[in-house]
Amino acid sequence: MQPKVIITCAVTGAGDTVGKHPAIPVTPEQIANSALEAASAGATVVHCHVREPKTGKGSRKVEYYREVMERIRAKNTDVIINLTAGMGGDLYIGDGEKPLEFGAGTDVVGPLERLIHVKELRPEICTLDCGSLNFGDGQSLVVQTPTQLREQARLIKSYGVKPEMEIFDSGNLWFANQLVKEGLIEAKPLYQLCLGIPWGAPFSPETMAYQKAMLPENAIWAAFSIGRQQFHAVAQAVLLGGHVRIGLEDNLYLDKGVYASNGSLTEKAVKLIEMLGTKVATPAEGREILGLKKP
Repeated sequence: MQPKVIITCAVTGAGDTVGKHPAIPVTPEQIANSALEAASAGATVVHCHVREPKTGKGSRKVEYYREVMERIRAKNTDVIINLTAGMGGDLYIGDGEKPLEFGAGTDVVGPLERLIHVKELRPEICTLDCGSLNFGDGQSLVVQTPTQLREQARLIKSYGVKPEMEIFDSGNLWFANQLVKEGLIEAKPLYQLCLGIPWGAPFSPETMAYQKAMLPENAIWAAFSIGRQQFHAVAQAVLLGGHVRIGLEDNLYLDKGVYASNGSLTEKAVKLIEMLGTKVATPAEGREILGLKKP
């Protein structure tokens, strides 16, 4: 086990969770406040998406990210901020015999546009989804080609931001390792093993152990699973020597029938980590582990 475990709280995501929970953070103020709540409860890192305030749908608008960061930093200068770069690869295939008539939710942009908020705001960490995926059971794909990903990695490196490579299946991990070999990812590569998301890698102890075995020796890694398996994944990751992620992006419930908040999920993760015999990393300790310099 790690002597200090980084907790990342994924604050809101971009999924269809508004209306399924009474208090999903939607506005920049709500997202920032929820991130601050998680930080106060012990989160080392807050991972932030933004949403359209009127609809709750996921957004890529720089002004929303800027407001979230400014609101967090106005009250907490220590917590590590991780901004998603996962928006901009959503493709909805047309129905029936018209697959090229893409659906209204399609939002596919190039690497520069996808990372414009990272370039302008320079968070300490941003995500890099490392492959394409059949996302859910309908017509939705998350699309990013090897050429696009190499360019995104190059741009993130040029911005001085640490990429967190999001791994949804073993092929994603294979390609992430290739980015490391090509020098597009710098020292202490950071991997996030994303389990239980249809139709990527399912969550199981065997799956997490298999993916851990594929990592390079100098890798820093964390893992999570969505829904009711969120805290099973926390325990498994700690026991395998990794770091963890929790948050409303991945799970809406603290216990059966009990809605969670980002603060309550973080508190439960802290308790579980300490019960397993290790400690939670402070933001300063997290920066040392990750090789970051405080902005």
